[in-house]
Amino acid sequence: MNTDAGRHFNFRKRPCPADGLFHRRLHDWQRKRSFLLDAVPSCFFQLPPIPPEAGSAAFDMGNFFSSGCMPRDGGLGLYRDWVDASQDAPDLTVATRDDARLPNGVHRRILDSRKAALQATVAPPLFYKDALEKAGSHDKRLEELEVETRLQYQILDELRKPKEDLSQFFIPLTAEDEKRVHDCLYGSGSSSNVLVLHESSNIEVSREKIRCLRPHGWLNDEVINLYLELLKEREMREPKRSLKCHFFNTFFYKKLACGKTGYDYRSVKRWTTSKKLGYELIECDKIFVPVHQNVHWCLAIINMKAKTLQYFDSLGGNDPRVLRMLAKYIVEEVKDKSNKEMDISSWTDEVVDYNPLQQNGYDCGMFMLKYIDFLSRGASLSFGQEHMEYFRKRTVKEILRLQAD
Repeated sequence: MNTDAGRHFNFRKRPCPADGLFHRRLHDWQRKRSFLLDAVPSCFFQLPPIPPEAGSAAFDMGNFFSSGCMPRDGGLGLYRDWVDASQDAPDLTVATRDDARLPNGVHRRILDSRKAALQATVAPPLFYKDALEKAGSHDKRLEELEVETRLQYQILDELRKPKEDLSQFFIPLTAEDEKRVHDCLYGSGSSSNVLVLHESSNIEVSREKIRCLRPHGWLNDEVINLYLELLKEREMREPKRSLKCHFFNTFFYKKLACGKTGYDYRSVKRWTTSKKLGYELIECDKIFVPVHQNVHWCLAIINMKAKTLQYFDSLGGNDPRVLRMLAKYIVEEVKDKSNKEMDISSWTDEVVDYNPLQQNGYDCGMFMLKYIDFLSRGASLSFGQEHMEYFRKRTVKEILRLQAD
């Protein structure tokens, strides 16, 4: 055997001079690793089951982690696991045989227009026309590039427009507002004490229910539905500052999607009579539909003005079944209420991914409400995770005085 090779490969016979240092470092690393494993709570090494109380009015991620410590990601990783695991449970929507007869929209994914505009290198559209003429043939790829370039120019034109005024969405709370909000969320008093009664909808919110607006709380039906009522009233009060919208409550989609055979128009047929609404859905610009996906709030929009069906998920997910259900619903609704045949074969399904995303495991309901708040006024979704604490306090203030700003 070559002795030179032995120096490198037969460590037992001829140890390398650096072996002692290597083994000391390995020993130190093993000791530190053992200490870290003992120090980190065991909850980080296995997926805790979805807690039974998650569906209650007062579930709070902060309380759930009180036995250990709140993860640095605000429970986002665990929450994503719960959402994924909940997809194995019975689906909220059930496919029906009638789906086969449903007009298929053109599916496209909407990208971040600002980011795309900044990163794109825009070539003059004339370049593609010249190339087509020289080639002497109809090249679809060049045609697609020309269309894409035109879109990029349109995006740049949008960016050059005057910046929209979003100050109405970020009005600071006064010291008096802060005190009232704090007393409502943390003050003493019976949890069953009714703090607010919205007479026209007969929705009442108790101290226990409104405490879902504390940090880490999961929003409940009562708070969401009352806030949607306030948005309706704001539109009626300020029609020039709002789009013509309809806001379904959190129970609508459950009724529509969870009949004996899945889709069930009859169960929601009477929800939208002219006598109840004073208008027909065909007259609206946008129709907002909250969707509860087991442990997660999402939003669907029937955009009548743009002829699109949109899906907003603050975790970046998608459920095409929801849009299929709503496509079928709006066709039947228009036929029933307006006696018109509605052709949606040219409509598009938009899985929106320019929407702000949550960075923790408890703000999905708040994100959904702010999507509705901003979009019902035709505003861009110019907010993020850093605004959620303020939005929770602002929502408490608006609910207590029964008026959305």
